Amino acid sequence: MLSDLVFRSMTKLDIPYIVAIEHEAFATPWTPEAFQNELTSNMFARYMVMEHDGQIIGYGGMWVIVDEAHVTNIAVRADHRGQGLGERLLTELQRTAAFFGANKMTLEVRVSNEIAQGLYRKLGFKPSGIRPAYYSDNNEDALIMWADLNSYQPATEEQEW
Repeated sequence: MLSDLVFRSMTKLDIPYIVAIEHEAFATPWTPEAFQNELTSNMFARYMVMEHDGQIIGYGGMWVIVDEAHVTNIAVRADHRGQGLGERLLTELQRTAAFFGANKMTLEVRVSNEIAQGLYRKLGFKPSGIRPAYYSDNNEDALIMWADLNSYQPATEEQEW
């Protein structure tokens, strides 16, 4: 597992790297314009990148609205998967959400994505329902999961938020 990771806020300059990761990770990747809009026009959006040796190897995003955080997307570069980095990234998102006042976090995951569901369960997420035909590429259902964030300590002041 990589120990010298850097987590920081995503900037507009990061978008091309993030879009490349999107294409590796998702059947229907977000466009550069979608990320541009999230960073410039969505006051609820919080996006972070995970770097190793100055290279972006993962990213995650969420909307923090009052006391709830909704994970919009999270992904690790294909050549860095299987090293526990998704867990590190999601844990950092949970800490950041708590820092911004959220006490609950939700996300949707494909019902067929058992690997991701296992990670989410490990980090305290519990199934709470189904969104039928949620994914536009194949009309697959999404499992809705929620986690309690009250056990997370607020992020440290050293973070670049």
